[in-house]
Amino acid sequence: MMMAHTWVSPVFGLALALLAAAAAAQTAAAPAASAATPRVDQRQANQQQRIASGVASGQLNQREARRMQRQQNAVAKAEDQAKADGTVTAGERRKLDRMQDRNSRHIARQKHDRQHAASAAKP
Repeated sequence: MMMAHTWVSPVFGLALALLAAAAAAQTAAAPAASAATPRVDQRQANQQQRIASGVASGQLNQREARRMQRQQNAVAKAEDQAKADGTVTAGERRKLDRMQDRNSRHIARQKHDRQHAASAAKP
């Protein structure tokens, strides 16, 4: 009885060690090619808030706000396409980041272009 236990234990130990090594390797590679995009999601939320505050303050008129919203929707669509295969590559992350950078610049320019919503322009 003791013999069977000692024979199974090394095999079990080796299998467990191989599984642990595989899991560690997979975990180490996961951040580089993960489907999670928390940074993109947070930036999207921040930019949505900037658009909403621009509309509320009158810094963005309805036409500008619609344009900004279309750009935000394009980023969301690109993010969904990047996630479609279960992995968002570094190149896809760069593309999303560039899209968001461009949208951020557009929001800033439109909020400070001295065009105001019709209702906010009236004293």
